[in-house]
Amino acid sequence: MDSHSTALIMVLIVLVAFSAYFSATETAFSSLNRIRLKSLVNGGNKRAKLAFELSENYDELLSTILVGNNLVNIASTTIATLLFVQLLGGATGPTVSTVVMTVVVLVFGEVSPKSLAKENAEAFAMLSAPFLRVLIVLLKPVNFLFSQLKKGLRKLVRSSPKHSVTDSELLTLVEEAEQEGGIDKNEGDMLRNVIEFDDIQAIEIMTPRVDVEAVSQEATTEEIALVFRQTGYSRLPVYEETIDSITGVIHEKDFFGSVWGTANPPLSILKPAEFIPPSMKISDLLRLLQQKKLHMAVIVDEFGGTEGIVTLEDVIEELVGEIWDEHDEVTQEGILPLGEGLYRVYGSAAPDDLFEFLHLDCETEASTVNGWIAGRLDRIPQAGDSFQFMGVSFLVTKAANNRAEEIRVKLSPSPQKEEGQKPED
Repeated sequence: MDSHSTALIMVLIVLVAFSAYFSATETAFSSLNRIRLKSLVNGGNKRAKLAFELSENYDELLSTILVGNNLVNIASTTIATLLFVQLLGGATGPTVSTVVMTVVVLVFGEVSPKSLAKENAEAFAMLSAPFLRVLIVLLKPVNFLFSQLKKGLRKLVRSSPKHSVTDSELLTLVEEAEQEGGIDKNEGDMLRNVIEFDDIQAIEIMTPRVDVEAVSQEATTEEIALVFRQTGYSRLPVYEETIDSITGVIHEKDFFGSVWGTANPPLSILKPAEFIPPSMKISDLLRLLQQKKLHMAVIVDEFGGTEGIVTLEDVIEELVGEIWDEHDEVTQEGILPLGEGLYRVYGSAAPDDLFEFLHLDCETEASTVNGWIAGRLDRIPQAGDSFQFMGVSFLVTKAANNRAEEIRVKLSPSPQKEEGQKPED
């Protein structure tokens, strides 16, 4: 092999290396995590700053990479043809050159560098940024021609309008970040709560009317003090005649500081109540409670009656999860394991949480397990009612005030994922 052939081989190796560089750079900039790169910029990384600036003008960046990649591929193919013609002759040289260069460019110039760059996108983007910036300056006239061509094509082909990131897309990003280990489960749950926060209505998190602890305007000081001690609540709604006519709220601190042990009447410390519709979004409710410096709002139905109450703690729990104090009976989503496939479920628990816990593919419009059971039974649940659903046994063990308060759930050894039997009366 003469010195001319050796020189052609050396040039060919360099061109294939440049092809690998351009292919890897294209993949790195198209798949890099901009948030991660921006955090490196904020940390003072100059290479990251340069890479981020290049990614801001992605059209010019991509045009430069593609022009460079095509130039080196064409040049390498031409040189390879000359080399193989020189070595094998004009009859078989071009054919062998085509086969060899296809394999070489595909393996060493495309697949391998792109796979490596995808796994280390940010690092490779920062590594290639300085040379790429020089290349962008050199190919400025070419990029300008391509940008004008793109404008002309855009007028001929109407592109779809840009859309903002949707909630479902954000939830997918959170799920991917959680799977990749960027965030843990608790952080993922909180981010999901924040994203879904605007979609929740006040009625979905309220304490229903039947569970509201309230006192009458006619109640004595001793009666109010007894309710405060028994419930452990810091605020109690006050009603006139019936709970449908709430007139205000009494604060425990004001009561024991200004009324208890004095001749002052309880109504002297009565604070005004805030009334809201059931459909109010809890994001709006949070701002309302902050502005008015309140911790409780009364939800009224379409007839003006009391449907329930919602507190500031209820709203915050939708962001950070359940908040327990020394007066709460700690449960996990209203589901308590009893062992051997048995669980105690509270009637006030959310049915969606129960279905998810039991891995049941089911949907319901009911907001509580009690409401779902009443729909299954087609009547008010009573203690002793039982039925099978998707291979899971449900038994109402405690019922009061026209609702199921506690349900025993038993998993069968091999639950069937199909519609269960009809409820037993």
